Amino acid sequence: MAESATLPVNKASRPQDLKTSLLLCSATEFEATLLRTHLGDRSDIRIIVTGVGPVNAAHGLTMAIAEHRPDIIVACGIGGAYPSAGLEIGDVACANTEIYGDLGAQSPSGFLDMRSLGFPVIHGDVPIFNEIPMHVFPVSRRSRFVTVSTCTGTEVSAREIEGRTRGAVENMEGAAIAHVAHLHNIQVGEVRGISNIVTNRDKKSWRLQDAADAAQRAILDWLASARPNTRPQDLKTSRP
Repeated sequence: MAESATLPVNKASRPQDLKTSLLLCSATEFEATLLRTHLGDRSDIRIIVTGVGPVNAAHGLTMAIAEHRPDIIVACGIGGAYPSAGLEIGDVACANTEIYGDLGAQSPSGFLDMRSLGFPVIHGDVPIFNEIPMHVFPVSRRSRFVTVSTCTGTEVSAREIEGRTRGAVENMEGAAIAHVAHLHNIQVGEVRGISNIVTNRDKKSWRLQDAADAAQRAILDWLASARPNTRPQDLKTSRP
């Protein structure tokens, strides 16, 4: 199993306490268009598109870390809100915890997560199982995010995952990004705009572009929160 230096848990690390660069990562180009438009000429900020899913996210981020060695990583994209999350389409939230929602085993008595199986995904003074703590909180609304390899498309499944994980926002990359960041001892955050409610699959109700734009604007507002042309190390973040 992988092992990393243990980052602070339940404590926000402020970007102004860090040294240099910010790496922004999105799964697709449309989730990064505004970031490229407004930040593409910033030498202290890197923007990467990893591709969809946890393997692409982990691979793309690992390659970017090797090349740029950022001090802060923030994922930006869209996500679905579980039925009882209290989030509406177009809302923006950041992760206070990322959860591997389907990493474990099925059993007659129900889903068994990695803690139940006895296998940490990251060893350390505080072993990490399915739930990975985040450190950077660019927006005020914080929620538990859940990463799955198969997007949920029925209300029954949505209720089951929501109840089991106590999650609010579903996505396909965030836990892998947080996992890699922990392995490299890098502060990590995640911002997502809500594109749909996770229930019976109905593409007519989705607002993918609106959600992507909302998440990117939240990142841009965060970057501008200290002063014009702020450097990543001068950013403001919220305390838990």
